[in-house]
Amino acid sequence: MEALQLTDVWPAENVAVSALSSEGELGRRGDPSRVFPWASVTKPVTALAALVAAEEGTIDLDQPAGPLGSTVRHLLAHASGLPFEPGPPISKPGVRRIYSNAGFDVLAETIAAEAEMPFEEYLRKAVLQPLQMDAKLRGSAGAGLRGSLEDLVQLMRELLSPTLVAPETFAEATSVQFPGLAGVIPDMGRFDPNDWGLGFELKDGKQPHFSGTLSSPRTFGHWGGTGTFVWVDPERALALGVLTDLQFGDWAKAAWPPFSDAVVREQT
Repeated sequence: MEALQLTDVWPAENVAVSALSSEGELGRRGDPSRVFPWASVTKPVTALAALVAAEEGTIDLDQPAGPLGSTVRHLLAHASGLPFEPGPPISKPGVRRIYSNAGFDVLAETIAAEAEMPFEEYLRKAVLQPLQMDAKLRGSAGAGLRGSLEDLVQLMRELLSPTLVAPETFAEATSVQFPGLAGVIPDMGRFDPNDWGLGFELKDGKQPHFSGTLSSPRTFGHWGGTGTFVWVDPERALALGVLTDLQFGDWAKAAWPPFSDAVVREQT
């Protein structure tokens, strides 16, 4: 896929990228076995574990979790009122979209308590092993996964055609939760509304957006502070994933949208 060559001029020392369609992998570039820190691309993987736990009856999406009045659903949708880092809530649940790493740690603690096993073990059994991913969680359930492009490709395949949970569950996870909430995406800016699903960032009407201008409003995914991202456009049956070793910054804001658009153009 020629569009993937655009990553050759990125300032990162190491880049690994893959594009997939529903029919298979369209192309890849970079070392597929190199292990990268995924940062917040961890969140969709943790979200899948939460969805599995909900279907198994280990947790309920609407059970209390986190601050008073908050539920598992609030934590997954960044609507619990918890701040970015651990600390007391800075808003009532369901009022603002406050992006929160701390909320995902509370989510992991909730799952661990209900499942009676460490969250790392639950994640491995519920998601990583079934998807044949060698990625490992070290630290935060919101940002601590480390894995290779091979691992990311396995995740992308799952997001294109879910097998771990029922279609209805996945459709809910990639639909707006607590509609109408405004909020700030760190280093990206304020959006009103700032739509989010259950662990998945939703493009909807957001511009600028890391998935570019040509991906459909139904596009969902996540990006990470270590220069990583994954997005899936269900209307185009197209997924794109990137791992780098360069911290997110102005370079990524400038490079990612046109790169995503180039991939979409080549596929259509």
